[in-house]
Parts: sequence; C-alpha cells; structure tokens
Amino acid sequence: MKKTFLPLLLALSIISCKNSESDNSDAEMTSETTEVASSEQKDGIGNTIAMANGLDKFKDATEVEFTFNVKVNDTVRSSRHWKWNTKTSEISLTEGDITQSYTKTDSIPEDKVSIDQKFINDSYWLLFPYQLVWSDAKLTEEKEVAAPISGDTLTKLEVAYNTDGGYTPGDTYDIYYGDDHMIEEWVYKAAGGDRQMATTWEDYEEFMGIPIAKMHKSEDGNFQLYFTDIVIK
Repeated sequence: MKKTFLPLLLALSIISCKNSESDNSDAEMTSETTEVASSEQKDGIGNTIAMANGLDKFKDATEVEFTFNVKVNDTVRSSRHWKWNTKTSEISLTEGDITQSYTKTDSIPEDKVSIDQKFINDSYWLLFPYQLVWSDAKLTEEKEVAAPISGDTLTKLEVAYNTDGGYTPGDTYDIYYGDDHMIEEWVYKAAGGDRQMATTWEDYEEFMGIPIAKMHKSEDGNFQLYFTDIVIK
C-alpha cells in the first residue's frame, strides 16, 4: 500500500481549543527507550501490534463500511459514511444526501483530493495499528510510561513520519498500549509541535475477528470521535 500520512488536522479543525498531553514529569518511574530501525519495523513491534489488532484477518476482507462521527460538547460536528472495496480500491463517501465516489490510485484526480484526504483521516482512526506495517515511520519504544489521560503505566511507541510526502508530513503519534498490544490511548502531534490532542481508544468490538476501537474521547469528554455502522466482510 502506498505510504500515506494521517491528516488529523481534519479532526482538530473541528475543535476551537488546543488539547495538550498531560504533564507526567513528576511521575516516579524508570523507563527504557528503544529506537526501532525502519528495516525492522515490519517484523518487529510494528508487526506485533498490527497482528494483535487482526492484520492477518483483514487480509481476507473484501469490503469495509463504517460511519465516522465527531461530537464536540454534545453537538455532532461531522458524520461521514464510507464504503471501501479493498480489492478494487473503489471508495464512496456519503455526507448528508450527497454521495461521491473515486478509485484510490497513486494519482488522485484533483477534484477527488479532498475526498481522499477525508478517507485517509477517517480510515487511519479506524485502522491505525495497520499503518505500523503499511506506511513508513520511525518507531521508538519506551517502557513503563504514564499514559497521558489515565495515568496508567503502559508502553509508549512514538510513531514519527518524515517531513516530506503525504498530506501532513512530519506528524508524530505517541501510542500507549498494554501487554496485549491493544492501543489504550494516543497523542497526535502536528508537525512543528503547535497542535496536539490526546484521546482514549476504547469500546473495542470485533468484526470478522478484527478488533475495532469504536470510541475515542478527550480527557474531559467534550471531544468524542466514534464509529457506527461498521461492517467488515
């Protein structure tokens, strides 16, 4: 799959205030940091997390359908329904009563770029663990770190993308997971460090044996990004 980057700015633009990662500088714990070489990521921790999240089962999926929703202060700000044929790369987006379709290729027509940006954003939220194998990133693992929202002691994996290529180059994602390699929280950091947002990964449900986190919340709960109408077959 072509290297792509998650434009979480699409979600951030919905929120008027900047969310920041909790300050855990006073936490008394020892940590061990290990940088994972790019050449090792597909066979190392990246692959381990992706497989724990059903990558081997996803290879058999032919169709993925879901609705991406964003709610801020109890008001739904965005709702997009997607149908994705994983074999033909045909994708359709329905917003309100308007449906648009395109085929995802290495060259996206100019009039379809905005749809493709939305699809990358929404599908990354849905299936981010697979991007640890599908896309190129520098991975740095740190043991026994306090998670930004819960404060639980988890393993942190920094996922840093190059500063060229994709829609939002230079973005970084800190994911926090336990011994089962399921993401519990993450922090998105925009290139340049001027924007960041921490949310949970929760309400997991399996579809065709593939675990999906259906809910993502900010620490105060005022921001909720969640999935409905999920079908994988």
